[in-house]
Amino acid sequence: MTTTDVRPARRAGLWRRGLVLAALALLSGLVMALHARIPNACTSDAGTPISPCHDRLGNVGSLVETVLPWFGLVIPVVLVGALVRRSASALVALLLPITVWLSLFGGLLGDRSHPGGDLTVASHNVSADNPDPAGTARALAASGADVLALEEIDPQVRGVYERELATAYPFHVAQGTVGLWSRLPLSDVRPVDVAMDSTRALRATVATERGPLAVYVAHLGSVRIFPINGFWTADRDAGAQALAAAVRAEPVERVVVLGDLNGTLDDRALDDLSSQTTSVQVAAGDGLGFTWPTPFPVARIDQILVRGVQPDAAWSLPATGSDHLPVAARISW
Repeated sequence: MTTTDVRPARRAGLWRRGLVLAALALLSGLVMALHARIPNACTSDAGTPISPCHDRLGNVGSLVETVLPWFGLVIPVVLVGALVRRSASALVALLLPITVWLSLFGGLLGDRSHPGGDLTVASHNVSADNPDPAGTARALAASGADVLALEEIDPQVRGVYERELATAYPFHVAQGTVGLWSRLPLSDVRPVDVAMDSTRALRATVATERGPLAVYVAHLGSVRIFPINGFWTADRDAGAQALAAAVRAEPVERVVVLGDLNGTLDDRALDDLSSQTTSVQVAAGDGLGFTWPTPFPVARIDQILVRGVQPDAAWSLPATGSDHLPVAARISW
């Protein structure tokens, strides 16, 4: 074989090697780009949860959307493999997942906060199994939040939170497993039906110097990752729809929603709520802001959403005895 024959063969080999890597890159890019088209087997076309659901695939669309940012891990894996294999096809295929990931999440990589803020709000799923509720309460009181929402309060230790937070927050209300503590007066307090047997959401008006602020505290139903019928979200989905309806009907112009929504804002189940509010993390956070589980957060399921106010900064507070990180935000009129 002549030298002129060898060179084209080598070039052809660059494209033939690493085809599996190229396919993996293309598949990850297509999943991210077309995630909204992946069906939820346990949800009707109208978005209503189907219960009981006997499909073992469960709500696979919601599952993919919950971990959607992590599909970006395919990029460095394929890149290293492509360089080792000297695969031109894999390198070119990487352009798809890189482009899609950056379009979805690239804007969340930097610090989007800015000075200002008339009010600081915070939210924390304190966990019913928290071994140190008193320490958790003291840490939250030291955060400087003007309005503090707690979820998953064990009724047996509610008095601990009330006692430890009393000095910092003269006004508070607790219903079921959720509560709201405030430095400012509270009124118009009522439970919010989020399709659960117990009270897991409430609504209150906070009296500020600039007028009323409607605050919702919610702990939506748990998402089951490994039930017998697959990824299961029926309670959460029904609660998300009920909460969205309550917020939509809210007559007060300025609204803050605080709580553990058991879902990321990429999850279609929260579309109705997120379409009428702004995520403080997206608007004014630093990075993706994952909150759960505490040892190695992989998803942001603890949310602060606002309407009619300006998010100025959003951040996570230090870990407590809970399996969730607390979240906080500064907002202004």
